Amino acid sequence: MTLETQLCDIGFIGLGVMGKNLTLNLADNGYKIACFDLDQSKVDAILAQDAAERGSQPPRVMGCRSYTELLGKLKSPHLIILSVPAGEPVDHVCHHLIDAGIGADDIVVDTGNSLWTDSVDRERQYKGKLIFFSTAVSGGEVGARFGPSLMPSGDPYAWTRIEPVLKAIAAKVDPASGKPLESHTPGKPVKEGEPCAAYIGPVGAGHYVKMVHNGIEYADMQMICETYHIMRSGLGMTPAEIAAIFRQWNQGELNSYLMEISAEVLDKHDDESGQPLVDVIMDKAGQKGTGLWTAVSALEVGSPAQTIAQAVFARAISSLKNERLKAADILPGPEPVKVDAAKRDAAVKALHDALYCSKICVYAQGFQLMAMASLEHGWKLDFAQIAKIWRAGCIIRAVFLQSITQAYEQNEQLDNLLLDPFFADQIRSYQSNWRRAVADACLMGIPCAAMSSALNYYDSYRSAVLPANLLQGQRDYFGAHTFERLDKPQGKKYHVEWSQPGQPIVAIRK
Repeated sequence: MTLETQLCDIGFIGLGVMGKNLTLNLADNGYKIACFDLDQSKVDAILAQDAAERGSQPPRVMGCRSYTELLGKLKSPHLIILSVPAGEPVDHVCHHLIDAGIGADDIVVDTGNSLWTDSVDRERQYKGKLIFFSTAVSGGEVGARFGPSLMPSGDPYAWTRIEPVLKAIAAKVDPASGKPLESHTPGKPVKEGEPCAAYIGPVGAGHYVKMVHNGIEYADMQMICETYHIMRSGLGMTPAEIAAIFRQWNQGELNSYLMEISAEVLDKHDDESGQPLVDVIMDKAGQKGTGLWTAVSALEVGSPAQTIAQAVFARAISSLKNERLKAADILPGPEPVKVDAAKRDAAVKALHDALYCSKICVYAQGFQLMAMASLEHGWKLDFAQIAKIWRAGCIIRAVFLQSITQAYEQNEQLDNLLLDPFFADQIRSYQSNWRRAVADACLMGIPCAAMSSALNYYDSYRSAVLPANLLQGQRDYFGAHTFERLDKPQGKKYHVEWSQPGQPIVAIRK
């Protein structure tokens, strides 16, 4: 029996880079797919790729020319996965599926980078017409094809139907070591290991966790870039020399996908100019919004995620290229200092430790933000499980996440990652070099906004007393905002009848 005479297991709409690769991943794992895209050339392209990959085996993917045709080729109840741009395109597809006859028991899964509140609204909007479910996806093109990290959330009943599918296509890790189990061969997916897919919670929770993942990603990338900048401009190292150092670091605590690809980027030469490619790339960074969303959410719930925010600001200031060129000719900085070989080796070691400690603080900020959001929105996020599904498939995958998993498995009520004995000991061992690296960068006039903000986060968090007492006095002076007292029960508010400067304070009111 050929595919044309069979009903398909899953419908897939949206065959861009991510959609095409997720579809082929599903096909590799034994699912028959009916696919549709408004651009017929994308449908034709995936059919051709399926034919090339499967050889003499029966077709695994069936192309469709309309929403109605797609529904007609699916088993009932229908399971349809979307990979379309966030925002209005998601609603466009849902409305057309409703017009085409989708039913109340059919599931539509959004895999795009949607704002989590949009998913909450859509579940409410489409209730009774279809079951709207969301699954955040991380891993880029290769991850989508051979195993992404998946963060599903929504209706628990829908999860029972979707779970086998998502766990089949997800990245896998060795449960003992936490190391990825990888295969990049079409048609031969990894079947063993622990899948990097787990139910996150009610609708929106998965996309929120993915949003924080992306915020951590912004910060991690920025800190690696700051490390490169210090090595390049302050220590006079070539891109190839820095690549070699990054590869060396990638064998230890800093092992990660981002460290790996950073070395690859630094080693690449431009065919046209013969220069290192990084030297001819314009130093203006773009963003798609998820880092910004993370920073905004942190402000909304009052969670100190300043390093993530600094990474967003770093991209913003990079976009002011023309202004920076003018400022470089006008604004003074310190005179360059030549660093000898011995001092350079010590500086490189300090940068390793600074990057590692900063990375710990960024993850502490991210998990603290998720904890505060979980309280705010009534979720029950499992942080050990979240760390587990980030160990492979996703952009921030790193050996480091195994230690985070263990920290939350040992203490589910852990207030902050910095309080875990392992991480507290790591920073105790490395903080001296962290401080030295940040101080040296400041003295050289090389910006390191993310790493210095991570250090400030650490020092603020470990401070029993902060100057917010003066700040509260200032607020009460000009706005009668009141304050609490250390020597009185918490919760009671006090206000001083402030006089003009130079005159005595007259009274304290409760």
